[in-house]
Amino acid sequence: MDTPLSDVLVFFGATGDLAYKQIFPALQAMARHGHLDIPVIGVARSSWTDDQLRARARESVTEHGGLDEAAFARLASLLHYQSVDYTDPTSFQHLRQALDGARNPIFYLAIPPEAFTNVVGHLANSGCAENARVIVEKPFGRDLASARALNETLRRHFSEENIFRIDHYLGKEAVQNLLYFRFANSFLEPIWNNNYIHSVQLTMAETFGVEGRGAFYEEAGAIRDVIQNHLLQLVALLTMEAPGRGDLDGVRDAKAEAFKAMRSVQPEDLVRGQYSGYRDEPGVASDSTVETFAALRLFMLNQRWAGVPILIRAGKRLPQTVVEVWIQLKRPPENVFSEASPGLPNYLRFRVSPNVQLALGARVKTPGEAMVGSGVELMFQEHPGDEMAPYERLLNDAIHGVKTLFAREDSVEEAWRVVDPVLGNVVPVLPYESYTWGPPEAGGLAVEVGGWRNPVMTQADGPVIAPQNPPSMA
Repeated sequence: MDTPLSDVLVFFGATGDLAYKQIFPALQAMARHGHLDIPVIGVARSSWTDDQLRARARESVTEHGGLDEAAFARLASLLHYQSVDYTDPTSFQHLRQALDGARNPIFYLAIPPEAFTNVVGHLANSGCAENARVIVEKPFGRDLASARALNETLRRHFSEENIFRIDHYLGKEAVQNLLYFRFANSFLEPIWNNNYIHSVQLTMAETFGVEGRGAFYEEAGAIRDVIQNHLLQLVALLTMEAPGRGDLDGVRDAKAEAFKAMRSVQPEDLVRGQYSGYRDEPGVASDSTVETFAALRLFMLNQRWAGVPILIRAGKRLPQTVVEVWIQLKRPPENVFSEASPGLPNYLRFRVSPNVQLALGARVKTPGEAMVGSGVELMFQEHPGDEMAPYERLLNDAIHGVKTLFAREDSVEEAWRVVDPVLGNVVPVLPYESYTWGPPEAGGLAVEVGGWRNPVMTQADGPVIAPQNPPSMA
């Protein structure tokens, strides 16, 4: 049966930061590409008018991505505003009237998670939720128990097929490229296992701090903010089996199995850090123990990946702003050429941002009489960042009912299960200086794999604040 197209988009939080930075620019891009031809109703508590919402949208797209007069005119013609008190049932009756007979609305909750229960309940009780879809913005809870409670609340009023849990990272072009590269090339499959792969590393580094979002970060921290969702999603894409079905949900089935195979992180496999000066940020407690850096060691409990350490680190005030995956292969079983220093083993490198790179590290003979070699990197692909912004791709998919890029209930809960044992202050937080690679103790997690692989960047890739430490192998 064909999936019905949503006939109105209603997004809660229209006056908020997420709408200003992401949603309005995504909507203008959709209008520019001919993907938006349904009414768009912005909802918030403020007593705004349609014109005020359009003015806010114009400021947003001007600051974030650039104003396209023709596309914005199309968007503005579709934009309307509805003031709603999230705790008042009468407000939701007025919202239902504003839907103007729409048969398949889609509601995007770009609001704090603590407001979800009230809003979802009132949508259902007012009749707005009939034949409707709902998009839920991350975070999906704070731990396994709260994620289960949130999912139970959503399921009470919406079927799972109509719940879209949005993680913008899944909409990135580079992430899609990683998935495609894995399963569209036959040469990878024979080596994509513990017979050939020595270790996996994922690095998500940011040069900036909390940037005025101290109060938010005090409730989140690095593990909740990016590791439980973004980086574990990347691990699932890297380790999942090939989708067993041709339908679009086959990818999500395979990812769910990958999440289930992840061993829960133990305290001895985690190092937490906090950059010097974090406690002086506005909104941050003077005795805060929230981590701005986390490094962890993860293992998969299945035959393909048994014994392969997966190292993950993420943090703020690090030397670079970059996201990179490093797949290190094992050395050849024999040192045929008796080289005293055989150099770095073969590797595959996937850069997700700020630019996209797919590269293979290999060894070639150095010119001359001696049979010695040097490392080279073969670039499969390199191009700038996303051509289609993640929110544009994801909103368009949700309107069409395509769920491939959205997180499913079981995967969300399994991801929380992986990090649940180390949330909070189970592991002490250690200080580190800004623009270093976190607490020195994080190096202990990577000793057995030859150390962390710090991404090698040039000024053309983005800001590099500290001297580079190129990848090395003892």
